[in-house]
Amino acid sequence: MSKLLNFKCLMFLLFMGTSGTLFAQDVSGVVKDDSGALPGVSVVVKGTTTGTTTDFDGNYSINASNGAILVFSYVGYETQEKAVLGSVMNIRMQSGVALNEVVLIGSRNPSRTSVDTAVPVDVIDMADLATAGPQVSVTQILNYVAPSFSSNTQTVADGTDHIDPAQLRGLGPDQVLVLVNGKRRHTSSLVNVNGTPGRGSVGTDLNAIPAASIKRIEVLRDGAAAQYGSDAIAGVINIVLKDNVNELTAAITTGANMSKNGNDHDGGIDGEKTQIDLNYGIPLGDKGGFINMTGSLTTRQRTSRARATTGDIFHAYNSIEWQAYQDGFNLSDLRTDLGAIQNYASQVGHFDSGLQSQIAGASSIEELSGYNTVTGAQTAGILTGLDVTDAELVARGQTRNDYNMSVGQSALDQGQFMGNLEIPLGDDENEAKLYAFGGLSYRHGDASGFYRTPGHASGRGNTLSYINGFLPDIESDIIDKSLGFGIQGKINDWNIDLSHTWGLNTFAYNITNTTNFYLQASSPTEFDAGLNGFQQNTVNFDMSKFYEDIMSGLNVAFGAEYRVENFFIEAGEVSSYAKYDVNGEIETVAASGTPALQVTDFFGNQTDAGSQVFSGFTPGNAIDTKRNSMALYVDVEADITEAFLVSGAVRFEDFSDFGSTLNGKLAMRYKLSENTNIRGALSTGFRAPSLHQQFYSKSNTLFNDQGIAEQVGTFTNNSRAAALFGIPKLKEETSFNASLGFTSKIPDANLTFTVDGYYIAIDDRITYTGNFSSPNDGSQLADIFTNLGIGQAAFFANAIDTETKGLDVVISHKANIGNGRLTNNLAATYSKTKKVGATKGSDILTAAGLLDNYFDEASRIYLELAVPRVKANLSHNLEMGDWNFFLRNAFFGSVFDTGNLTGGGHPEIGSNVVTDLTVGYNFSESLRLTVGANNLLDVYPDELPGYLTSSNQFVYSRRVSQFGNNGRYVFGRLTFNLK
Repeated sequence: MSKLLNFKCLMFLLFMGTSGTLFAQDVSGVVKDDSGALPGVSVVVKGTTTGTTTDFDGNYSINASNGAILVFSYVGYETQEKAVLGSVMNIRMQSGVALNEVVLIGSRNPSRTSVDTAVPVDVIDMADLATAGPQVSVTQILNYVAPSFSSNTQTVADGTDHIDPAQLRGLGPDQVLVLVNGKRRHTSSLVNVNGTPGRGSVGTDLNAIPAASIKRIEVLRDGAAAQYGSDAIAGVINIVLKDNVNELTAAITTGANMSKNGNDHDGGIDGEKTQIDLNYGIPLGDKGGFINMTGSLTTRQRTSRARATTGDIFHAYNSIEWQAYQDGFNLSDLRTDLGAIQNYASQVGHFDSGLQSQIAGASSIEELSGYNTVTGAQTAGILTGLDVTDAELVARGQTRNDYNMSVGQSALDQGQFMGNLEIPLGDDENEAKLYAFGGLSYRHGDASGFYRTPGHASGRGNTLSYINGFLPDIESDIIDKSLGFGIQGKINDWNIDLSHTWGLNTFAYNITNTTNFYLQASSPTEFDAGLNGFQQNTVNFDMSKFYEDIMSGLNVAFGAEYRVENFFIEAGEVSSYAKYDVNGEIETVAASGTPALQVTDFFGNQTDAGSQVFSGFTPGNAIDTKRNSMALYVDVEADITEAFLVSGAVRFEDFSDFGSTLNGKLAMRYKLSENTNIRGALSTGFRAPSLHQQFYSKSNTLFNDQGIAEQVGTFTNNSRAAALFGIPKLKEETSFNASLGFTSKIPDANLTFTVDGYYIAIDDRITYTGNFSSPNDGSQLADIFTNLGIGQAAFFANAIDTETKGLDVVISHKANIGNGRLTNNLAATYSKTKKVGATKGSDILTAAGLLDNYFDEASRIYLELAVPRVKANLSHNLEMGDWNFFLRNAFFGSVFDTGNLTGGGHPEIGSNVVTDLTVGYNFSESLRLTVGANNLLDVYPDELPGYLTSSNQFVYSRRVSQFGNNGRYVFGRLTFNLK
């Protein structure tokens, strides 16, 4: 092996024209830490691209000249530089004392959190998880390795089916700040307004970043708004991109759910997934510059977890339609042709003689339907309410399963690119460097809504277009773009960093396999329903300097930030939101004077306007709004003594839309002994209301029983409706964070453990209200609804205060077992969030008894009980020669479904343990095969009681989820690595 390596090094040096190769020699040795041999340590000849890594036994061999500097680095350890003075160099790595002294969950590193910093930080080593772990998306990787993090794929939740809401410490998706290479990343454009955890919030689409591009993920589990600004109430997730060079890594991962409950509980295989990742780094110059690029392609199929629907599917008129359809008769004409109806009814074999006689004896269509097309009156007809489902299924050669909803993960196709670049500009220690990073992600999602059966209430089945009804689809096109660039350098020992980051996320709604009810047989089946968009530009200037001779070390940092944000909504095509009359003209005024023009089904029913399952954004919803903010901060960290560390930060921010805020943070760490610390922090924080929450609206025109047009939906806080209801404009959330922790290392036992408790109080938390409806009692509130022309209205409001308390415990151990190396990590978290104090509602709505709508019972469940309050991971990783064995048990505590107050309250979904097991084998230094399973034992959440299953479709909760509803996932991964 060493001869081959020498040959590669020699050829490389000859190619570069380097004359020094005549004096190069083999340098070899062993790299260890306090516990023994340390595999995977990077060894590089400084100033060149020549490098290697230590093998399983910590051995390395590299070609280097006498006097050359070898750089030894490994995440979690202090980087060491050693001059070559001979052919043998043995190195002992020491744990670092900064942010990167952390355990990499599921990896071979010795500790999980920093034991020498003032606040807890986790780091997830993506290199190990990319080869050993079953998960391939960023949110799922974090969900299984970081107990304080929660995220799961949603189902039948409109846009939220396509972007997974992510939460930290049980707080909202918008209370977590995400950075990339230390720079603020833009959020998604999607507003989570459906019934899921994080309802009413706007999060960051972590899955827009390919996991294969990530070197590590740092999770700061502490309030950090005073350091990083808005959104950092729960903590900060920093994604560090890969920077390796002269290495090509390709991975193909393919798998599927092989579960007892697959394919609507028939068993078998579904949810097939294939992902191809490619990463390559190229050195730029001979000063350590690089460009690292990653491409990723993913295709994922749906899973199906419903059972045979138990609801009514067909009414008697559908049977008559079926006979006419078989005969090629125009179904639109059928509705107005009594003779045709009677003729085809006589051909329905499962109608009994009594019903046949009644139909044959009818003198008008009104007798059959109960609907008078002239007066608009509705009464009981001969065919009204006659369920013939079982007999009609036989007649059509179908089963109830043919009318199941698509309950499970959505389908998606995704392509991603991410790049990371750095170019040094000088030769000395004060050299500057240019850097840039960014990416492009395109995701096409495909999810479904509720099935519109032929006999669906309000005629939604639209049998004129779909004789068997239809299952409408929301097909999303999500585009995410980002670019960051800047320059770093030194001036008079001050570190200078000037950067600009830009991000854009758009979410386009394409509604397919659907209709506009009011266009009947002429309706399109696909609609462009419009899009959301969000764009962010951020400029940062940062300076810092370390004073080695002040106390035991003093670091001073300060800087400024300027940010411009832009949220926009584009309207959909007219037919995606409009209501039409029988002549195909758009209804724009009350139709009570001409009821004959109203479009109804056979029984006189109507439904919502626009494309079914998701009506389009209207011109009234369309908006293009901006805001800007400016921030100044100071951050000081001082080692008062070798044992006592104190840090403090102050940050001032001013927003153009709501004003200024000043926040601070004070943290400390005290060494009780060489291996034992206590640490704690106090801070204030804030979260600016997002532009989405201030300006998102989604309203549609519906016609009430009197034929009067009314607006129903979500209205902005600067709207006339909000003003008349007394709902103020949004202001910032404010928070107080406190934490206290204890860390210790026991070197003789190779054991590290940390315990951190925390308390987070948030005032004026923004929630998405329930729907307010007119009381229709002649009151002042009823007059407001009437004058506004509104039937129902929902808003965003600073409605509640909350408290969150929690405890994080981490224990890490490693040991050498024979020729193998075993790493064990236990990480657990407990968190509890609750609303405190009274709901803050407007005087007008409170006086009307509608205060509970501000923060209803379902919203309370989403806030307090929809995310596991207890999570824990116990992982074991064993390297034995060419074999790798990875075992993880993840404990997910119980959650509660939002339920139905009239049907039994909120059922508890009990705790469960999910087991992951993978086995890897290295066929060579370049080729590795890994096989295994997520949820090896095919565990499912508790089933819902019957009254919550929507005719047996939602066997498991669609509102809350601990670990998903897909069961066992079996996969294989082939990894190719060429250095």
